Amino acid sequence: MNDEDFMREALRLARNAEGRTTPNPLVGAVIVREGRIIAAGWHRKAGTPHAEVHALSMAGNLAQGATLYVTLEPCAHYGRTGPCAKAVAEAGIRRVVIGMKDPNPLVAGKGIQILQDAGVEVVCGVLESEAIRLNEVFLKWIAHKMPFVVLKTAMSLDGKIATAAGESRWVTNEVSRYRVHEYRDKYDGIMVGIGTVLADNPSLTTRLSDRKGKNPVRIIVDSQARTPLAAKVLTDGQARTIVAVTEQAPADRVAALQAAGAEILVAGGDVHVDLRQLLQKLGEQEICSVFVEGGGQVNFSLLAAGLVDKVHAFIAPKLIGGQDALTPVEGAGFSHLSEAVELECITMEQLAGNILLTGYPRK
Repeated sequence: MNDEDFMREALRLARNAEGRTTPNPLVGAVIVREGRIIAAGWHRKAGTPHAEVHALSMAGNLAQGATLYVTLEPCAHYGRTGPCAKAVAEAGIRRVVIGMKDPNPLVAGKGIQILQDAGVEVVCGVLESEAIRLNEVFLKWIAHKMPFVVLKTAMSLDGKIATAAGESRWVTNEVSRYRVHEYRDKYDGIMVGIGTVLADNPSLTTRLSDRKGKNPVRIIVDSQARTPLAAKVLTDGQARTIVAVTEQAPADRVAALQAAGAEILVAGGDVHVDLRQLLQKLGEQEICSVFVEGGGQVNFSLLAAGLVDKVHAFIAPKLIGGQDALTPVEGAGFSHLSEAVELECITMEQLAGNILLTGYPRK
């Protein structure tokens, strides 16, 4: 096995904590001696030991003279835990192979410098693109203090999310719907518009058969505070619910929603919620990722404002038709094809007959 093979294992370990480390990054580490992995670890949750510490603890004295593979530059500062770079050097690690530098201003090369000053050989940039993709959420938040926004759509082959009569259960198959719940488990928040709440009364929770899922914070874009007080997102007690309104929302409705347990975020003084301002306020709460499940108006508004970072499009091999049937992206639409949002870095996956297309809007 070579450096890439060992780094690939560290990346795999890091993913064990997807959705659990906010606002920290995902980090995995393995310690190798004489070509064999002798210890491994990953960061599990903010405030708990980092991946390197877990691996060093497992290795004990065998860490002396060994090589550490870690997906992200070891930290160099005292936060909720101590600096990992110092611990690595003191453990006698001879060589450190790093996936990518940490862009956090508190680290940003300082961890590498600590290691080099201690005489440790450092190699950086092994499987760097994979390491960057692993921490796409953290990288967006640490640079802009705004959530990484993932737009999910589920539609028929002819681009419909429901029939003209409004029937939408179910366009996609069970395997696709289960994948959606896996995504809900992964991201910090889930966002829908008031139209979705009024039409479907969704719970927006995570339901997984093979493990206990994490319910995301529910975020309702509701300019005029129209969310029904009997809505599941207010009555089921399963997760936090944030209702985003504007300054124009009726005060009595806002008060009623607060009394029902909703957290109110005021974003903008116009008719519609200012989505950029809303995302900034969510970022201030360390909600580092948001999974958007519509509807069409919210989807278009986010796309038009350039606020979407990633798209998951589920496509079912069905033809529904109907000129009045809803589509995943509604709103005013773009007037010119040159304005359309184009995706890049496309991947496709078959899900028992459905297709999942994933891509990133070209910036």
